[in-house]
This record gives sequence, structure tokens and C-alpha cells, in this order.
Amino acid sequence: MAGRDHLKIAPDVHRALLRGDAVVALESTIISHGMPYPENLQTAREVEAIVRDNGAIPATIAILDGVPCIGLDDEQLERLAKLGKKAQKTARRDIPHIVAAHGNGATTVSATMFFASKVGIHVFVTGGIGGVHRHGEQTMDISSDLTELGRTPVAVVSAGVKSILDIPRTLEFLETQGVTVAAYKTHEFPAFFTESSGCKIPCRLDSPEDGARLIHANLNLGLGSGILIAVPIPKDHSASGYTIESAIQKALEEANHKNVIGNAVTPFLLARVNELTGGASLAASILACKFYVQVSEQCSRWCKDCCCACQSQTRVCEIGIVEQGICSLSAVLTAFMVLIVQEFTVYIFHFHTYCGSSLQTYFISDVKIVEK
Repeated sequence: MAGRDHLKIAPDVHRALLRGDAVVALESTIISHGMPYPENLQTAREVEAIVRDNGAIPATIAILDGVPCIGLDDEQLERLAKLGKKAQKTARRDIPHIVAAHGNGATTVSATMFFASKVGIHVFVTGGIGGVHRHGEQTMDISSDLTELGRTPVAVVSAGVKSILDIPRTLEFLETQGVTVAAYKTHEFPAFFTESSGCKIPCRLDSPEDGARLIHANLNLGLGSGILIAVPIPKDHSASGYTIESAIQKALEEANHKNVIGNAVTPFLLARVNELTGGASLAASILACKFYVQVSEQCSRWCKDCCCACQSQTRVCEIGIVEQGICSLSAVLTAFMVLIVQEFTVYIFHFHTYCGSSLQTYFISDVKIVEK
């Protein structure tokens, strides 16, 4: 067994890295904090299956019993899913505490990037990253995701920045951190639930090859910073996204008017969005709509299965129903990102065919490989 101060790399992840095969890092917060059991376990399994079906190896990252794990087996996935919010939401700052306390941690974007970089995984996919919060110029409430992007050479593929945040200031902060921000097949930076935030960015990628070249250049130059590649929500799904976005914007205005601050903001927003979108009936229609999106044949079965599970959850629980809808939409976005990101990684790891040089994988000295 690996010592508690060591990383544990799953055998299939280790073999893939040694062979130069495509590996995609996945965060674990969406499993423990994103949705209830057993829907969270089903989603985790299906997202990993999508990665494998497209020729890459998934590496879900979490801390279990104080041991950072790079890649989880099915038993570990189920354990994390059952732990739910008992597993601490773990950003970079929380890592030493969780490890020292022999605790269980579900990694956020910053912690997932940190561990992925340590073992040589260069691409990480998630639904949306954190950013500068509204009125962040006064509160200094800025996600550690942004500083991590400034110092960790991992490409993060996502649907952009969560729309309850201040996206223009987030992009300004990323520029200050020296982070390359790119958008897939557009010059518009997406706003998570919608295709555009109204913010233009100079770096446009029109193919997975473009993305791979960008990542390869960043690594070869040794800049030390990450890349944010934003992929807009599929067009077929934009209607439900705009419905949620409109409600979020109104709820944010009301929260500001009522001086709702701190930890009270999120519960207020969720409750108010639930009211503004009509409650259960509209939320159910949003759930049904999003799973009809034909992202590709590879994820159609997952969408149908997850749709049935989420609709079942909708029937039995009216409280927090919109929260379930938002989380489920995030899961669809994550699945969509995986389909894009695996093309990047497959191309990157064979980039030497075109460039005459190959990427190197670096492991820290205390990594332990645990074979079953």
C-alpha cells in the first residue's frame, strides 16, 4: 500500500502515461457535491465510459483516507458517491489538511490541476471553473482556480466560467496571471449555460488539432501556466440555458437589493431561481429538453439513462428541483467537454509525428504505483 504522504496512481492510468496514450483528468467534486446518490455514481461511471469509448483513459482524482488518488476504480467511485458531502470539498489550500488528517476529499478545479500536473497529465475536463465573484473588487472573493491556472501547466477544457460570477473581471484576472484563454470555434467567451458572455477573446480554435498545437507550444516553452479552453454549450440546448440564465440574473439583482451576502447567497439564489422558473413543471421540461441534445452517438445512451434518473428524482422531490436541473445540465456539459478533450489529448500524445519531438511525462519522486 502507498504511504499516506504519497500519491497513488491507478494501474491503467500509469500504463497509459508510460505508453504515451491519452489521459483525461476529471474532478471529483461533481460526484460528491454535484448531485445525490445514486445519480452521482451513475453519472461518474458513464462519463468515464465516454472517455474510454473515445480512446482515452479517465483519471478521476480524489483524496481517500489521506491518500491522493490519481484514477479511481469502481469501488472507490462508489465509496466517494456514497460519502457525498461528507467528503470535504478540496481546493489547493485544503490538500495538506485532508492528507494530514487522513481524511476524504473531493477535488475542485485547483486541486485536480495540481495533482494532474504532478503525474504528467496535461489535459483536464470539467463543467465550469470558478472566478471573480460579483463585487469581487470589494470582497476580494476570487476562486483559487484562477491562480492555479496561472502557475500549473494543465489545459482546462470547460464550458467557461460559472454565470453567477463576474466574467469580465475573471478574464482580466486570468490575463494578469498570464493564462492563455481560448474558445472553440468562436471568438465569444461562453457563459456556462449560454453560448456567449458578450466578452471577446483573441484566441480561437477551430479544430482539436489547433487545441493540441496550443497545448504543445505552452508545454514546450515552459511557461509554467495553464490554458483555459472554453467550449460553448451545444446550440440545441441554448434555450433552456437562457431560461436558467435569465432567472439567475434576476435573482442576483434581488440578492444585491436585499443585501444578501456571504454563505447566504447560494441558498437564496437557488430558492429564488426555483420560484422564477415556475418550480417543478418548468424544471422538468428543462430536464427533458437537455437530454434530447444529440452531442454524438457515443453519449446518447448516457443522456437517456441520466435523463430517466433525473426525471425520477424530479417526481419525488420538489424542494431544490431547479438545483437538480442545474447540476444535471452541468453533467451534460461535462460529457460534451469530454468528447472534445479526448480529441485534443489523442492528438497531443502523437504530436511528435508532426513536430519531430515528443512530450515528456514527469513524476514526482514519492509517487507509488499500486497494482491490484
